[in-house]
Amino acid sequence: MTTLSDLVYAQGRSSETDVEWLHRLAGDGQLLADLAFADIVIWVPSGEDSFVAVAHTRPSGAATLFYRDIVGDRVRPQWRTQVREAFQSGRIIDSASPDWFEETPTRVRAVPIVRSRNGEPGLRIGVLTRHTNLGETRTPSRQQITFNDCADDLFGMVASGEFPDLSSPTAPRRGAPRASDGLIRLDVEGVTTFASPNALSAFNRMGFDDELEGESLVEVTTRILPANRQFDETLPLVVTGRAPWRTDIEARSVSVSLRTIPLRDHGTRIGAIVLCRDVTEIRHQEQELITKDATIREIHHRVKNNLQTVASLLRIQARRSHSEEAREALTQAMRRVSAIAVVHDTLSEGLAQNVEFDEVFARVLKLVAEVAAAPNTRARTRSSGRFGTLPSEYATPLALALTELVTNAVEHGLAGQEGDVEIIAERSDERLEVRVRDSGSGLPEGQVGRGLGTQIVRTLIQGELSGTIDWHTIMGSGTEVTIDIPLRYIKRAKSG
Repeated sequence: MTTLSDLVYAQGRSSETDVEWLHRLAGDGQLLADLAFADIVIWVPSGEDSFVAVAHTRPSGAATLFYRDIVGDRVRPQWRTQVREAFQSGRIIDSASPDWFEETPTRVRAVPIVRSRNGEPGLRIGVLTRHTNLGETRTPSRQQITFNDCADDLFGMVASGEFPDLSSPTAPRRGAPRASDGLIRLDVEGVTTFASPNALSAFNRMGFDDELEGESLVEVTTRILPANRQFDETLPLVVTGRAPWRTDIEARSVSVSLRTIPLRDHGTRIGAIVLCRDVTEIRHQEQELITKDATIREIHHRVKNNLQTVASLLRIQARRSHSEEAREALTQAMRRVSAIAVVHDTLSEGLAQNVEFDEVFARVLKLVAEVAAAPNTRARTRSSGRFGTLPSEYATPLALALTELVTNAVEHGLAGQEGDVEIIAERSDERLEVRVRDSGSGLPEGQVGRGLGTQIVRTLIQGELSGTIDWHTIMGSGTEVTIDIPLRYIKRAKSG
């Protein structure tokens, strides 16, 4: 998928700062489209006399003109002169008469996109066009008139290099207020001159039972907030319209997210737009997720502790066993339990149910150290390559399988010898291949062991990971075991 950055850089005339500016403007494309009740397209210069569309946003409350995606297209001939004039003159250019687009009458406005430099505007980096569908014209409501006025103010700020404001925080889009969620227009004193019905409803639910228009928003907010509750220190800046910020307010168990956009006319503050959205349900869901994540981490932690206790009991029992065969079986069981405990320990430390398997395997390798130090055997283990991130349901069987293979390589491949055990991981977008190679005496081709360890490895790799496993002797000496796991299956299983 071609991104805005790819399209901009492909024209060969933009810096990283230009791209960041265009990204921030495109991020507010939905706001501009909803306020203007029109399609918004961002163009950047391409070649001597043309422009390429790098972003397009359709209005959510009006009919769109573009039913096909035009991102990546060159500007159409009927708009080229207007777009070029706006870019070269640095002025907003409106179409002189209605323009017809696919048998639909439209009105086009071209706004030069000016990037401020060291606080001073001056560099034109593109053009924003507004395409209004005149085919469904009706008598505009007071809300539509106010929305259009807000859009015009923002277009003027785009042309003067005052919007977007790169100093404003880039908060997560989840729960971000939109124009349709609720809009309040403030004058330069912070007094409400317009409040949409949704905005008024949000404040009514928090305990304000009067009209917002004519009221100071900071005084209204002060009245409804509980006196004993701490609030974000940025709140006064938001509700007075002085800073481009976002914050949440909560009263009567209702949470409302606020975003303020100060309005300026060539540096002079003329008021502000305050977008508001009732995010009570979203915040409840987020809190439930936090609680769920904490519970899952605690479960992983307790499972790890229990597994470590079981491993310790197996180790004690192995030491007290008088049978060599029983001691070996208990030791192998202890290592298997410890390998599973490592995965649960890693999962207990993070929020995601994915694990960086390289970290897990580095810890798993330590579990075979005591095997490597067995009498008459000196084994050196090393790993190379990268496993990457794996979902937890695959990390456990893979860790257990590799523990078995490395242990077998030391105990049987290097029995009574000095040698190396190497683990090589190669990962692509489609597959994960792991090779466990030892420098021991090798095994005859086709004669793979039939012990419990081999059965466990086959079950884990073929049954749980839908992969393949192959044992063969390296030419000269040693044994190599190759595991091949399809990552596409892993992704499908995760999404299912």
